[in-house]
Amino acid sequence: MDEPRLPVLRSYQSWIANETLEDYSLRYAARSFRKWSPFVIANTALGGISFLALEAIGGAITLTYGFSNAFPAILSVSLCIFLTSLPIAYYSSRYNIDMDLLTRGAGFGYIGSTITSLIYATFTFVFFALEGAIMAQALKIALNLPLVVGYIVSSVVIIPITFMGVTMISRLQLVTQPVWALMMVLPFLFILIEEPEALRTWVDFAGAGSGGERFNYLAFGACIGVLSSLVIQVGEQVDYLRFLPDRSEANQTAWWTAMILAGPGWILIGGLKILAGSFLAVLVLASGLPRGTAVEPIQMYVKAYEYVTGDPALVLAAATVFVLISQIKINVTNAYAGSLAWSNFFSRATHYHPGRVVWLVFNILISLLLMLLGIFETLELVLAVYSNVAIAWIGAIVADLAVLKPLAISPAFVEFRRAHLPNVNPVGCGAMAVASTLSIVCFMGAFGPMLQAYSAPLSFLIAFLSAIGLGVATKGRYYLARAPSLPPLPVGTTTIRCELCAHSYEPSDMAFCTFYERPICSLCCSLDAHCHDACKRPGPALERFRRRYLGRSFEEKIAPRMGQRLAKVGGILLALAVTTGAVFLLTYRIVGLGLEPPQLDSGTLLLRVYVAILPLLAVGAWWIVLAHESRELAERDLVTSLERLREAQHELARKERLAAIGEITATVSHELRNPMGTLVSSVEVLRRSLHEPGPEARGELERIQRTVWRCVRIIEDLLEFSRRRELSLAPLAVDGWLRQQLAEQQGLGSVRLRLDLAAAAVVRADGERLWQAIANLLQNAVQAIEASTPQGGGEVTIATRIEGGTLVLSVADNGGGMEKTVRARLFEPLFSTKAFGVGLGMPLVKRIVEQHGGEVRVASEPGCGTTVALRLPLAARQAGTGDG
Repeated sequence: MDEPRLPVLRSYQSWIANETLEDYSLRYAARSFRKWSPFVIANTALGGISFLALEAIGGAITLTYGFSNAFPAILSVSLCIFLTSLPIAYYSSRYNIDMDLLTRGAGFGYIGSTITSLIYATFTFVFFALEGAIMAQALKIALNLPLVVGYIVSSVVIIPITFMGVTMISRLQLVTQPVWALMMVLPFLFILIEEPEALRTWVDFAGAGSGGERFNYLAFGACIGVLSSLVIQVGEQVDYLRFLPDRSEANQTAWWTAMILAGPGWILIGGLKILAGSFLAVLVLASGLPRGTAVEPIQMYVKAYEYVTGDPALVLAAATVFVLISQIKINVTNAYAGSLAWSNFFSRATHYHPGRVVWLVFNILISLLLMLLGIFETLELVLAVYSNVAIAWIGAIVADLAVLKPLAISPAFVEFRRAHLPNVNPVGCGAMAVASTLSIVCFMGAFGPMLQAYSAPLSFLIAFLSAIGLGVATKGRYYLARAPSLPPLPVGTTTIRCELCAHSYEPSDMAFCTFYERPICSLCCSLDAHCHDACKRPGPALERFRRRYLGRSFEEKIAPRMGQRLAKVGGILLALAVTTGAVFLLTYRIVGLGLEPPQLDSGTLLLRVYVAILPLLAVGAWWIVLAHESRELAERDLVTSLERLREAQHELARKERLAAIGEITATVSHELRNPMGTLVSSVEVLRRSLHEPGPEARGELERIQRTVWRCVRIIEDLLEFSRRRELSLAPLAVDGWLRQQLAEQQGLGSVRLRLDLAAAAVVRADGERLWQAIANLLQNAVQAIEASTPQGGGEVTIATRIEGGTLVLSVADNGGGMEKTVRARLFEPLFSTKAFGVGLGMPLVKRIVEQHGGEVRVASEPGCGTTVALRLPLAARQAGTGDG
């Protein structure tokens, strides 16, 4: 039985298969790629903790709410981030998957985690924009570079470094880490030595808001709301931790140290940096600079380095270098993580993946747009709104990893492959939806100032408890659509070939596709638009359920898949409505902040709203373009499939025609062979009975005899073609064998035979069958010469040579050659240009050669003769020593 036809190999293979660029952006990180030591991976992951937005956040909440509220909030959130990040870092490191793939198997499902990919992508470009703005501020102060130019420079400089993925980023972090650490710690040592009373100034700082001179539960909650947005930083950490080597007895200590230090441990350094920003912002404000300037990290470190040296030029240079190093170190991480998040989002939304590098540039462009919008000026509000949704996502994941998996309610492993996941898991999706909605309503002040201040921790708590409740209620049945299964690996192999992209991957990245009935890699599975999740279609039980509760004629009353359509429309509409609402809410809150200028005219307000919506339009535009390209790809595959279907139909018709030939031959041969034999005998009797036949009678008798023998040969050709005899292979020294066979050859007439036997090769062949093919070619060559040059002078050349591991045996004549239309049908059974031919000679030659594992090539032009080359594989021993 023929194997199922496959679509054409995916066009992305030459670009995306380069994992130095792609970094397994949509895959499990293969063991063969994870060549770095735990120390290198940990150092790379911790390199991103240099981001100065931490200092800016610490300074902003301290100047607004005072030390008495900011300090306990920083400690509390740091502890919570450590505890929530630990299970995420552990499972990502153990199963070598990034944040999105972890989310799929931790309660959200394959499509359900799409929205979390968008949330994660938002985190990366928001923080890229914040860090880029900080870098532009430093360039403006140090080089008097306009802010707009600084935004562009801080964006463009990141692209070449991040282009090569973790390979280049790890080198950057390894080189810059010691310099950054020294420049980070040095000014604080000088401050503590030269002005220890600065600590008292910091501790006594009351802030600009009311109640900041002492602990205030509302101010404390507001600080927590801003800081909670940092909980998603663990996603950027695990983007690197997934490259940790497999844990073993030899590296167990190093593995755990790297996982904890570079996973949840990032907040140990990050918390200190937030406190440092809080401290420096108070110092800058005490020096007489305005509040807006005091939260700029460049101004913080200019003030800090004034304690190191009294030279203003050196102070500015040191602060600028430190800021530039810090921002480059973090923004390569932000850009890298964003490229992964966008890849995951659009691959599922559009079934199209142009490569991680495309999304790298896309993420940076959106960040640049936010910088131009002035995101740094609204830092606190942006992070407070964002944290309500982000922390709900983390709460649902932690509930699964820390509670549901240990209780065996969800699978002990993390499944990320589309082929084995349901599209939506109500555990994570439901918990996050409920928590996000309630927390945003609380943040808007609908339930009073208390819940408004604590909307972020409330979001986490609701998501955590809801996920546990839904997991227990559903008994974990929505985690797997079908049990993972793959055929056993052959002994000595560690990879399986994907039949759609022709590349080999480790079993953890492969699935068995029931649609194509063969192994397929996780990326090809994600991008396939033909199967429509055939491996996960609802069975008869669901159909019976529908009929039972909705009536037997339910499907006849409504359009097909109407429920699915309505769910898609509702989901997309809800996402757009919530996102657009968030933009308008953010704009409304910005107008009411009392910032300078205190009020905006209508034109300016509408312009800012329009610019704020541009990132949404950018995402939508990409979505439309990629969806269109995905549809074009599906259409091209469909056209290819139709062409292959036509080829299969032609092949089926040919096989049916051959089967009919066999049946007719079997019947006709029995009916004609006896009468033909009688005719031959009768002609011989007539010849003997006529003592002296005249020339006319003798000619007629000979013509009858030739015609009878021709009919006998036609019947024998039909019988031979209809039979499929097994070959009897044996070593054959081709040159000597040909000389022997040609020495016995007769019937060439006036045609001269020339030999050019230079192969000196041995092939495994069935001598009788191979000679049958060569004899057919000789007969065709002689007939072609006689038809074109009846006066004589024709020549047939039989030559042999070796090309690589192949024997080439050619039969060439100097006859009239063939037209292109004739060449195209040369191997078609029953096609012949001869009045007396049956059209089975060349098809028989092709079959015999292919049975020997070879191929037939024909070169012919009208008036230039014909060359037929039989290409046969050499015997194994000789092929290994043949010419290359």
